[in-house]
Amino acid sequence: MNLPDLLQINLKNKKVIVRVDLNVPMKDGEALDTSRITSLIPTIDYLCEQGARIILISHFGRPEGKINPEMSLKQLLPSLEKCWGRDVSFGDDCIGPQAQKIIQNLKSGDVILLENLRFHPEEEKNDSQFAQALATLGDLYVNDGFSVSHRAHASVDAITQYLPSYPGLLMTKEIKALSQALNAPQKPLAAIVAGSKISTKLDLLKNLLEKVDLLILSGGIANTFLKSRNIAIGTSLYEPAMLETAKEIEKIAHDKQVEIILPIDATGSHETQNFVTMPLSNLPDSFKILDIGPETVSLFKTKLSQARTVVWNGPLGVFEVPPFDQGTTAIAQTVAELTHDGKLFSIAGGGETLAALTNAKCSKKFSYLSTAGGAFLEWLEGKKLPGIMALIKNKPQTC
Repeated sequence: MNLPDLLQINLKNKKVIVRVDLNVPMKDGEALDTSRITSLIPTIDYLCEQGARIILISHFGRPEGKINPEMSLKQLLPSLEKCWGRDVSFGDDCIGPQAQKIIQNLKSGDVILLENLRFHPEEEKNDSQFAQALATLGDLYVNDGFSVSHRAHASVDAITQYLPSYPGLLMTKEIKALSQALNAPQKPLAAIVAGSKISTKLDLLKNLLEKVDLLILSGGIANTFLKSRNIAIGTSLYEPAMLETAKEIEKIAHDKQVEIILPIDATGSHETQNFVTMPLSNLPDSFKILDIGPETVSLFKTKLSQARTVVWNGPLGVFEVPPFDQGTTAIAQTVAELTHDGKLFSIAGGGETLAALTNAKCSKKFSYLSTAGGAFLEWLEGKKLPGIMALIKNKPQTC
């Protein structure tokens, strides 16, 4: 992908506006999940080492264009300083004279976080005047928020028209990993896709069929495919309206020689038994599937051992409720071990997916974990992300 290179720019004393994603879960003034914060360390460290004056902009929550103290970014300062090991100052607005005045006092290597972009309704409208007001604060713009780059918002899209614009180090790393997995993968390429509904991942499944050799399905998505094959699934979650769609996807897969792998046994609840495993060939009407069974785990492991690249989105069962996390944990550990042994390039993304891999205590062994949710899915769906396309379209002439 023909993106400009931040590493080629003289940043000494430059005011660098960095779009980040600090929309993280908070409780009692503390970030519950700091993965998005720690993932920014390479970019923050690099800019500081180069002597830039760093201006961080982000959204937090959905204040709907109104000032809401509960959604102030100021509450993140302790978490940022702890994770980054640096002082971070704060600006009470992200545009206007107040923001300009405090930025003028920044010294080389200083970091400031400006107030929630979404306190201004113009942000989500991709308003050009708001983008210009943001742009007046800096000398150049860096997008290090891949996770927000599927949004055509002023701080992601329109701002690139008014400043020399570059991807940050996290953004570059994310694009490289996703491109390696989907655009130039080592074959065979396997995809693990799970979730409750086909309807929410229809574009994803169709795009993956153009790229993968093996499609492993689980969760409610797999249940719908099983039901379309007239396999009993008891009282398990599925989408009746998507049965014909499942059949169409199977036909496309057959025509493209993509193997679809579905569960062959399941663990779940049955009458008075809360945890029982049964083969899908003999599932009673009262059975509710909550996880894949051991035979399915063995089947999935065998198929994954034949792959060289795997892309994963969605936990395989109701991992939040032990012991129905066992299937996801077993497969996660298998992918992690294959990756650690150099036999597999693995990439996973989506909030629930990362939570499941963290629960399995093996997330650090994956080749790459995407902190993005919607942007990760849209990339897998083959869509062009506005934030990335803006960097390409408005690439500085000097690059």
